[in-house]
Amino acid sequence: MPDLSIIIVNYNVKEFLQNLLHSIEKASTKITSEIIIVDNASEDGSVELIKQKFPNVKLVENKTNYGFGKANNQALKISQGEFVLLINPDTIVSEDTFDELIKFFRSKPEAGLAGCKILNPDGTLQLACRRSFPGPWTSFCKVTGLSNLFPGNKIFARYNLTYLDENKTYEVDAISGSFMMIRREVYEKVGGFDEQFFMYGEDLDLCYRIKESGFKVFYVHSTQLIHYKGESTRRSNLDETKLFYYAINLFVKKHLSSSIIVGLILRIAIAFRKFFAFIGKRKLVVFPILIDTILFNLSVFAAEKIYMEFTDWVGFDPSAYYIIYSVPVLIHILIALSLRVYRKDSLSVLRNLAAILVSFIFLSSITFFFKQFAFSRAVVIISFSLFFIATVVFRVVVKLFFKVGIKAEGVISKRSLVVGTEVEAVKIAKKLKVQKNEVRSFIGLIGKLNSDIGRKIEGFEVVGSVQNFRKTLNEFKVNEVIFSSKELGYGEMMSLVSAGQTDSAEFKITGTDLNFLVGKTSVSMLDDIPLIEVHYNISNPGLIFIKTLFDYSITLPVLFLLYPFIYFSSKLSKKNSDFRIFILKIPSVLRGKYSLVGPKESGSNQNIFLGKTGLTGLWYIQDADESEEEKLNFYYAKNQNIWLDLEILGKTINKMWGRKI
Repeated sequence: MPDLSIIIVNYNVKEFLQNLLHSIEKASTKITSEIIIVDNASEDGSVELIKQKFPNVKLVENKTNYGFGKANNQALKISQGEFVLLINPDTIVSEDTFDELIKFFRSKPEAGLAGCKILNPDGTLQLACRRSFPGPWTSFCKVTGLSNLFPGNKIFARYNLTYLDENKTYEVDAISGSFMMIRREVYEKVGGFDEQFFMYGEDLDLCYRIKESGFKVFYVHSTQLIHYKGESTRRSNLDETKLFYYAINLFVKKHLSSSIIVGLILRIAIAFRKFFAFIGKRKLVVFPILIDTILFNLSVFAAEKIYMEFTDWVGFDPSAYYIIYSVPVLIHILIALSLRVYRKDSLSVLRNLAAILVSFIFLSSITFFFKQFAFSRAVVIISFSLFFIATVVFRVVVKLFFKVGIKAEGVISKRSLVVGTEVEAVKIAKKLKVQKNEVRSFIGLIGKLNSDIGRKIEGFEVVGSVQNFRKTLNEFKVNEVIFSSKELGYGEMMSLVSAGQTDSAEFKITGTDLNFLVGKTSVSMLDDIPLIEVHYNISNPGLIFIKTLFDYSITLPVLFLLYPFIYFSSKLSKKNSDFRIFILKIPSVLRGKYSLVGPKESGSNQNIFLGKTGLTGLWYIQDADESEEEKLNFYYAKNQNIWLDLEILGKTINKMWGRKI
């Protein structure tokens, strides 16, 4: 009999599964174990991967998705270990995880089920790893948000037990289904999962039945793992919210059937969660509509007061207020919706302008048919002028200062470093430098000792060490940390993840063959496939027109107000700065030879496909070498828009100013 049977239910997460299996291999050196994988009809090549790379794994291939509970039961029936571990495929265990849990069970005969500390990819504690059952008061506090408002209060924070120290071991009601270790005798006594639960809730149900049988459930803090929560569901078409609350409802009916209050609370919770999920997904539709409604009516109100101030007009008829402040704005919103002004992914200034023009013409026209509301055309003109200014200012401020509603990810979305200084870490760094499907600002390497800082390894600088890890992340504003699974132990990685918790950093782990990265939001391929991109913003006719207007609107004032002074000063001084060279090329923009922002001038004809050569571009603000310029040019061509151009121009001016214009 093996010490441990490890059961994994997999659904379309082969990259995560591969990393988990390698971490299991490192964690199983001191025990005997068997691995049973139940694949729920994956379509991503998971089965082929397991057969090819992990032939010793016992594989159960389902032809349909049976759900979490039923699939685990299939494996439980054929498992033989003294202890059984149910673990999600999107997790990574530490080297000591199995040893610590088995040691704990052998020292605590009353323990029937146990889980360990589970970390999110950003190093924070995953709250589901220790929980209470959803009784009436506990459910009420969770649903109303009281548990979030008072996380340290024992009265309000009972569901996720946030008032308890995460670095202590204690008995709990329930643990997370992503990692559950159970004694075989307990499984044989209470059975496996209740298959009424398709997904969610089955772990609560199992914990409840184990406690009813006389055994205890424990949270063990002495070891930890990382869980990339929700990867399988993200790759499916399942309604997670509906399934979650269906499962909790089922749990309540089964174990708390007398509690009418809990059932009512849960039904209210489902309605609220669905409503807020709807609003959350469409916030760039809902909130601009609300803001535009307010701005429209404020503009009408201001126009009335302004016109009254300068004429003898007495203002709107008070009896018509309910029409004046409802019908026109409703007409405008409907027109704006028909012109797709309000979209989930952007705040469009040009579409907004078009909607305002159409609304103005439409509302001016219908007053011919409703003479009783034709108070003053001047007021209409003033109203729409004020409304146009207000909505443009609102959209520009939101885009430029809050970075909301901009489709492009920005100039550089990722500031990355690699943890390690050996051969594997350098290989990763090289792959990141040449990768074309993502643009990164590569910061450098992290060494093991402070004495490593400052070293250059094949052109890559060691910018920090594991001893000052968090400080390095903050100093360089790093938002992507990459570990090599060959160079670091999983325990070391998790210690660093825990120590380096930030709001923005994402921690990723490479596959053992260095051809993919596993992170909390995606799996990124490191080896580019040479496919031709068929859609680039730079070739969009509408965006070409806007870019041309943008170039002329900036270069014409510069030509008349600044160019003459720079021209004559350059004649007097033999030394030309970047700023002077930039200004002296302004006439070539007006002639159509250059654009203000674009790819770097090249001897090849590739710029034909990437837009006009720019006086500045990503290549300038990033100080790119030749090997990176092509990647930056393609990135710009794909994501070009007016806001990206403004951002690049702003950074260009800052850089030129820093070089003493």
